[in-house]
Amino acid sequence: MGIAPQIFFTVMPTGFRKNSSHLTKTKMVTEPLLHYCQSAFDTCNVYFSEDTSLGVATLVPIQAAQLSAGVEPVCKSYQFLGPEGNVDIELIDKSANRYSAHFPAAGFYLWPAVGLGFLVTAAVTVKIAFDSWNQRLGLTLQHQEQWMAAGPLFEISVEPEGVIAEIHLPHIVSLPANEVDVSWFQVAHFKDEGMVLEPPSRVEPFYAVLENPSFSLMGILLRFASGTGVSVPITSLTLIYYHFHPEDIKFHLYLIPSDPLLTKAIDDEEAKFHGVRLQTSPPVDPLNFGSRYIVSSNAHLEIIPEELKLSYRSPGEIQIFSKVYAGRMKEPIILEIAEKRHKTLVWRTLVKPVDLQFHSAAAPPPLSGKAFLKEHRRQLQARLGDLNGVLDDLQDSDVFTEEEKELVQQCPTQQRRNETLLRMVEKKGHQALGVLFQSLHRRDPYLMSYLSQQSLQQ
Repeated sequence: MGIAPQIFFTVMPTGFRKNSSHLTKTKMVTEPLLHYCQSAFDTCNVYFSEDTSLGVATLVPIQAAQLSAGVEPVCKSYQFLGPEGNVDIELIDKSANRYSAHFPAAGFYLWPAVGLGFLVTAAVTVKIAFDSWNQRLGLTLQHQEQWMAAGPLFEISVEPEGVIAEIHLPHIVSLPANEVDVSWFQVAHFKDEGMVLEPPSRVEPFYAVLENPSFSLMGILLRFASGTGVSVPITSLTLIYYHFHPEDIKFHLYLIPSDPLLTKAIDDEEAKFHGVRLQTSPPVDPLNFGSRYIVSSNAHLEIIPEELKLSYRSPGEIQIFSKVYAGRMKEPIILEIAEKRHKTLVWRTLVKPVDLQFHSAAAPPPLSGKAFLKEHRRQLQARLGDLNGVLDDLQDSDVFTEEEKELVQQCPTQQRRNETLLRMVEKKGHQALGVLFQSLHRRDPYLMSYLSQQSLQQ
């Protein structure tokens, strides 16, 4: 490998806000880039952050209220949700992983399969490509301070310029969390002169927002001082693939940050060896980035390795997984993941022999609102944020009275409010659950898209 090129690293003060397309540079150092082979990606599964909203309520633009309605999936993987319907995404250069979409009118557009959103003031064409952090961020630089890649790295260009009011860049950090300071969030721009850091205009549980953005190769980084010893809670995924052999069925179990590009890369790699992904739910609670977890089973199965570290490896790198050997598997098995230090169970699933034939069956029909809310009740209880808009919808639809609305609002914690809301609506029956389902689609399209994609395993 030849000498790696140099990058310039520019840091902006915490209070900086961009008032023009030009970024102010305040400090510059050079560090070597590590050269990695870039991996090709297609579109991929949705991912979003955990838990409830931040203390200061900031809403998805009003156009998002029109993004989804009804029970069926609101869009395909290659579509944006827009104010006037779905917008197709065109693959214009497969080798460069480059896509294009034309937004025909002003409004908010969301790519649910990636979590990328744009608020536009006029018609615009957006071109998007995906890149790898490890091609851009040298390990020497990462060791000087604690760095964490907190979402995909996008190369974005727009035509015409000046009509993007906001860009929503997805991240995997679970918010709110006492361990996380939102000032750690930085938008990294990779330009000819190097890497330029810019604080986002605001940070939400699922994404960070840049207002009136300039466009480049860009993504979300977390930056905090070395030696602080903080644990960053993130949303995560467990992926299980089975490999059939008549004498010894084998499973590959991955524990990864919920980065859709990473999921897609693993899917593609497993497909080369005829691995079939089984449907499974992600951990309900956020997991700590960098922590170690133990894989175990109820049966005397061989598991190699038994320990997994929750870390971020770019899609072009070899991903770490546990191999689970299940023999002929005539009986169901239970797989569990527990946090190593405190021995806390964080994930559990049951795999039956019949599950291994599901991949050849037709996709199940879309869930009804009632079935959807039942399936995702625990996740909704953990992740719903500001309920004021939802409560207004329920009252306007005569599902709740003013007294019932106040009963929910008076609960002391967000989780208690969520649990009370879900319990009260369930008692009111199928029609009330349908109203809640529609309201959540309008009020929180990010969360509902995430849960829908989990159900469908697209």
